[in-house]
Amino acid sequence: MEEPRWLDEREDRAWRGYRRMRRLLDLELARELMQDAGLSEPDYDVLSDLSETPDQRMRLSELADRMLWSRSRLSHHISRMQQRGLVLREECATDGRGSVVTLTPAGRRAVEAAAPGHVAAVRRHLIDLLTPAELAALGTLSQRVVDRLAGRPGDGAGRRAEAAG
Repeated sequence: MEEPRWLDEREDRAWRGYRRMRRLLDLELARELMQDAGLSEPDYDVLSDLSETPDQRMRLSELADRMLWSRSRLSHHISRMQQRGLVLREECATDGRGSVVTLTPAGRRAVEAAAPGHVAAVRRHLIDLLTPAELAALGTLSQRVVDRLAGRPGDGAGRRAEAAG
């Protein structure tokens, strides 16, 4: 058995700092989103993903893959959002087993009302704290990690992230 490559002090500091930052940032953004717009982070993710499609609709399976959620978990969440009038779920015309989630006018209004405050919070708690060089480095670093975990061609990692939901 190969000996683990333990983190040195500098690596450990970076790793623990990243983990703490991510937890605190996620917590604060979720708190502000709920307080300001009455939406959870998953609500916002669903609404914003749908609002960015040309016809404001998406197959539930595709949306689940994007959110890294199981179809069952997303299906339950979509049911709750549908009860609030934010989305509609319809059977897929091309596949009787699938369903399509559509943004309603109320859902459109909710995401449009929430977006300015959410973007302001993202700026306040992260973006505006970084220099242009740090922002560029964050973009490069995060894309490298995403590419690796999502199994993009050339990295040999497989499609782990998409299978995780």
